[in-house]
Amino acid sequence: MSTTKPKKVAILTAGGLAPCLSSAVGGLIERYTEIDPTIEIIAYRGGYKGLLLGDSFKVTPEIREKAHLLHGFGGSPIGNSRVKLTNVKDCVKRGLVKEGQDPQKVAADQLVKDGVDVLHTIGGDDTNTAAADLAAFLGKNNYPLRVIGLPKTIDNDVFPIRQSLGAYTAAEHGANYFANIVNECGANPRMLIVHEVMGRSCGWLTAATAVEYRKGLNAREFVPGIGAAKSRYDVHALYIPEMVIDIAAEAKRLKAVMDTNDCVNIFISEGAGVEAIVAEMEAKGEVVPRDAFGHVKLDAVNPGKWFGSQFAALLGAEKVMVQKSGYYARAAAANQADLSLIKSCTTLAVECALRGESGVIGHDEDNGNRLRAIEFPRIKGGKPFNIDECWFKQLIKDIGQPAPVKAAAAAHH
Repeated sequence: MSTTKPKKVAILTAGGLAPCLSSAVGGLIERYTEIDPTIEIIAYRGGYKGLLLGDSFKVTPEIREKAHLLHGFGGSPIGNSRVKLTNVKDCVKRGLVKEGQDPQKVAADQLVKDGVDVLHTIGGDDTNTAAADLAAFLGKNNYPLRVIGLPKTIDNDVFPIRQSLGAYTAAEHGANYFANIVNECGANPRMLIVHEVMGRSCGWLTAATAVEYRKGLNAREFVPGIGAAKSRYDVHALYIPEMVIDIAAEAKRLKAVMDTNDCVNIFISEGAGVEAIVAEMEAKGEVVPRDAFGHVKLDAVNPGKWFGSQFAALLGAEKVMVQKSGYYARAAAANQADLSLIKSCTTLAVECALRGESGVIGHDEDNGNRLRAIEFPRIKGGKPFNIDECWFKQLIKDIGQPAPVKAAAAAHH
């Protein structure tokens, strides 16, 4: 561990958007400026892509002076990309490195060339596992650099981090989105609305979005004796990857809901049922598209549409509407809950940089939920949501859905 004060730090954001990237960048700039404005800051454009290409810019005094404004913006002010440094073939194909080059060495050499002492990576599990690989490479090859990650993912699915940055806000905005979409329940007789929420392998966001939506619903007063009955606007079913989904049994239950309300509203995680859908596609000889990390491209698989078509016939739906709140929710500016979390994490990130520590900043579930720099080898994605949480059990009970059975994959984790 080096205790030498850094002279130059770099920041990059990577992966998909989340409602924390802009604020986290602003928070790091603010904190370094408060502690020691002589520490130079640069940012790599477009995440690891910018690092590999040496595309960076200096954080000027003018930027430092206005950095607080970044807390009010969504997206990333320095740009994102999806690049896996250990996927050499993909990096060569995209023109990020030349044939025969090792992307990790190219990245490390660029950091040395730029005189960077500390690299701050802001991203999800893929970003931080890439950072872990880079940190291991740096250590093994005696590069004098430290890497400090900040956990961004609206899925809230990073081991062993209790709460990732941006997830609170995404749930709130997903609920706001559906508060408008649900009005389509009266646009057509026997209406089926499927609200697809982001969450590849974790249902936390779908569940949290449903809770936030129902808070608003329960706070509303409805006119008696008219079509706008509260039951028509409620969540009638919720399906996440951690649950076994019995379509036949649920169809029977939901048909009764449809007969009573003339509509059914379903919340579903984008990762729910993916294994069944992929198996069906491959059985038909279809190619399942995957990204540089090997993940199934969920837009191509389209779980919301699949579930909509499965239930439509079984419920006798006249019209099916599938709506996705993900891009709306993930591009929002951070809410107050996330701003507080971001501030505590960026403050500690700078402290760790000054102390010479590396790791990913987060509340460590294996260490009493203490906020600390978690060792890179312990960071991994795909953390399942615990369906035994009391608030989730209450949600399922309140919407009239049978108690869930844990899926084999979730039970395995």
